[in-house]
Parts: sequence; structure tokens; C-alpha cells
Amino acid sequence: MTADRSGPVFCVQDIPFSTHGSWFGISPVLAEKTRAEDLHLVSHQNGMHATLRLVPLVVATGERAQTQVTATPGLLTWTSENGRIDLAYETPDTIRVFGTGLALRISAAAKALTPFSGTYFYDDPAAQAHVFTSYETGRRYRITLLTGTITEVTGSQALGSADRGLTVTTAEPGGSWEIAVEELDTAREPYRSSATFDEVTTAAHGAFAEFVDALAPWRTPDTPAAELAAYVLWSATVRPAGLLTRPGVLMSKHWMDKVWSWDHCFNALALAPGHPHLAWDQYHLPFDHQDQAGALPDSVTHSEVLHNFVKPPIHGWTLNHLRRLLPTPLTHTQLTHTYDRLQRWTDFWLTARRAPGHTLPHYQHGNDSGWDNATTFDPERLIITADLAAFLTLQLHQLADLATELGHTDEAAHWQQTATDTQTAMLDHLWTGDRFVAQSVTTGDTWSTSSLLDLMPITLGEHLPPHISTTLAQRIQAHLTPHGLATELPTSPHYLPDGYWRGPIWAPATVLIEDGLRRAGHHHLANDISTRFRTLCETHGFAENFDALTGTGLRDRAYTWTAASYLLLAEAHTRRAGH
Repeated sequence: MTADRSGPVFCVQDIPFSTHGSWFGISPVLAEKTRAEDLHLVSHQNGMHATLRLVPLVVATGERAQTQVTATPGLLTWTSENGRIDLAYETPDTIRVFGTGLALRISAAAKALTPFSGTYFYDDPAAQAHVFTSYETGRRYRITLLTGTITEVTGSQALGSADRGLTVTTAEPGGSWEIAVEELDTAREPYRSSATFDEVTTAAHGAFAEFVDALAPWRTPDTPAAELAAYVLWSATVRPAGLLTRPGVLMSKHWMDKVWSWDHCFNALALAPGHPHLAWDQYHLPFDHQDQAGALPDSVTHSEVLHNFVKPPIHGWTLNHLRRLLPTPLTHTQLTHTYDRLQRWTDFWLTARRAPGHTLPHYQHGNDSGWDNATTFDPERLIITADLAAFLTLQLHQLADLATELGHTDEAAHWQQTATDTQTAMLDHLWTGDRFVAQSVTTGDTWSTSSLLDLMPITLGEHLPPHISTTLAQRIQAHLTPHGLATELPTSPHYLPDGYWRGPIWAPATVLIEDGLRRAGHHHLANDISTRFRTLCETHGFAENFDALTGTGLRDRAYTWTAASYLLLAEAHTRRAGH
């Protein structure tokens, strides 16, 4: 089978093969730190669940075939000396699989079936198909034979522990076979399609090409990772379902398959110029689950909304940049709706998170900051920090601007005064003359650390006194390794190469700091940080975070806010370079 192989080639060991809108992907990654020998159909409805195992077989012997797997945005292929198997998405919930010279065994990923777990398998005479129904995902997976033959059907209607599955192969030597695999709820009409497999793959490649052309028309040979970054965003997008009220860009279609309430901001910014509607949906998705206190949830996914923590209020900073990046102005209705949501989110920090006698709000845990285990939180967890004060100050400025635009003069004056008061309190109580400190809410004790978190007030940019921004820039410089900004000084006794926020390089900190430095006039350092991070992504991909000293990608290797951050920095670099 021949097909257009356009688009970036990527490794499914790192990045799952999926398509825009789909809730499942094809990957060997079954969970954090768990990889299988075989590719699986992995669904993200009701959590991350490996549902079906896909095993290429030698037709003559029925033994496992030794294959090489390659992937582009529109086509995944197993190849061996005996033949090949191609897989492509026809729609977000349907894949087509075409084989020549190899057979394919499709079986339930888990053999055990209990009254509350596992996958049941049966032959559906109404649809003339074989169906796996999964307790974990709550969905069915229907296999319809288009050409070829199905052999070795095992475990149909079996209970308890059993090998459940089928083998699809050629009807005659040298022939080919084809199947459709659908993820569905309960029932639908028997599968029918007039599209050939070549037409399916051409359409799949075309859909991605259209997406990336709109997203990154500025890409040049100087931004070689732009198309792969676009694929990470495109393929991690899911259609509205469950608790996701809008199309959502998951952080990953590995195990980080949620939308966290600050991660989404970076995806919204990257999408804004080329896909404004999707960007607007990303910005507002967590706000759809704002609670009565005005707080945003910690995270949202298909079947879960968590409120046990929050995330930092970077949404004013985001909205300011989002409006600049969107190709058309927001309507009065959009501005009013957004102002109300942002106001309630800000009031949460000014009421529920300000202790009596304190002007500044506090975090209750490192998770609230997004920097879960940063050393700033080692002495205590309920603390007042300068990064929070800085983010809130920027959000208050944005509210003042929105109120002015909407004609709410008194409210604008209130927000502007609160912004001034917040920044003044931050400088009076947390600035020592050469650094920012954290403060205990309960005792008033203060401390400083070697965490990059202590330097995040640089995000205030032009609002900072020049001598303070210069001091922060000098301290930020000390965190800069050949690959980017280490979240803990590498010389610190607390530095850990894979210590999450105690050493590795992270995309959001990079973007926020680069932007703050640039707005404060420290363009040379901002350019250096941008260059090193872009080179890091071009060399090591779009991991959740990176070893600060080696550049090696860590944890989840297909993280959308990393891809989004690359696109933001690459587009800005290209614009400054005059391309």
C-alpha cells in the first residue's frame, strides 16, 4: 500500500499516534513508567486505559513478526521483510488498518474479566462485527472486516480469565486485508465507507497540513521542530465529551491526560493566531468549572474535576497576551463574560487566600503554585510568596484595563489601586534589597532558597523598579545552563537531575521569565534563554521537563505546553529576525 508520507516522522515510543478530536491513540506507553513490547489502542475516556493489544504476525507461521514502526501525522506503519501493516484515522473515533504479507492479532489488553473490570468480547450478528466492551473506558470497540478473513477467534462470550481476540489475515497467499476499528458508546449502524485506504490517509495528512499551515505559517528551516510541535498539539486535542464542555487540548495522550488550570494558558497562546476559536476554548475550559468561591479547579479531564488544589493566577497575564495574538478583537459579550470570570477568580485570592492582617495572599501547598515540590516550600507549605503577588498584580492590572474598556470607571479605579497596594506590599514585606523571600502565614518567619520560583516576580516586567529587575536578571543568569533555566541552582545541595521542580528545565517558567525580562528591557538575556530552550526542544523533543545539565527529556515525552512554548518562542524569534 502506498501513501503520502508527508509531515514529520516521529517515534511512537515518545509521542502517541492519534488525531485531532480523538479520545484514543496508538502507543506502547500504557502508564507512567510502563511500556509494552506491542502497540496498544489506549483510550483516555474515564482515565488512561490500554484496551486492545495489536500484534503483527507472520502469515505462514502465526508467530510474532519482527517489525519496525514508523509514524507521520497521517499514517502509522509496521514493516518487516514479509510485508507491512498501515493504520490511519478515518474519523476521530474510527481507524482503518490495511495489511499485506502480515497478519494482525487484536486482543484484549487484559485477560482477567470480573463483574467490575476487564474487557468482554463477543460476535455481534446485528452489526456483522466483533466487539470488545471495556469496563474501564465504558466504551465498545467494534472490529469490522472489509477485505480478507478473520481467523483464530478466541474467548468470544468467555467469562473470567481468557485470551480474547481475533486474527485478521489474507484470504489467499500474497493478498491483502483491511478492517475498521471504531470506539463507540452502545450501538450504531453497521460500518460502511466508500473511501479507499489511500483516500483515508490522504485526508488525514491533509487535515494536519491544514492545521499546521494555519498555526505556523512563519516556520522556516531555522525552526525545524515547528511541525512536530504542531502535531503534538493537534493530536492531543479531544472533542467535547464527559466533563469537557469544549474541544480540549490535553497535556498529553500519555498519562498526563488532563487540562490543568495553568497549563491550558500556554496552549491557548500558541493556538491564538492560527486557530482562534480553539485558543479561546482553551482559555475558558477551566473557567467552565469555576466554583462558588470563584476558584478554578486544579484540573479537568473526561470524568474528573479536582478541586483539592488550585493553580497560580496567571490568567490576567495570559489574557493580555491572548488579545494581542488573536487575529480579531473580542466582542463586547466576550469581554463582559471574561471580565466576570476573571474578577471572581481574582476575588478568590483576595478573600479566601488572604489571612487576617495580611495584604498578600498565600498558597496552601506547592501544588497551588504549579511548582509542586520546589524548595521554596521545604520549610512550610502555607506561605506568602513573591511569584503569587506578582501574578496577582498583573491580573489586577488586566482587570483594570477591562473595566475601563467596559465603562466600569469605579471598578477600574478599585482594581488599579489594589494592584498598586499588592505590589507595594510585595516590595515592602518580601524584598530584602537583593532578593525576594517567602513568608510563613502563621509565624511571619521568612526564608530564601535557590529555587527559580523566588525569581518569578520578573514577570512584572516594566512594572518593576529597574534596580530590582536588574538584580533578578543577574540571579536568573545563574540558573541558565547550556540547555535552559534550571528550576533549582545546579550548585544547590537540593538539586536533583530528575527532581521535578528541584532542578529540571520547564517550559512555563521559561516563557514567563523570558517575557518578563523582555518587558523589563533585558533583551540579551531573554534572547539567550529563548535560543537555548528552542535548541533544547529541537534536540530532545517536547518532554514534560528536561535534565538541566544533559538536556535529556524526562517524564511524559509528549507534553503540549512544552510544544506550545516552543511555538511561542519560535514565532517571536522569527518575527524579530524579520523572516
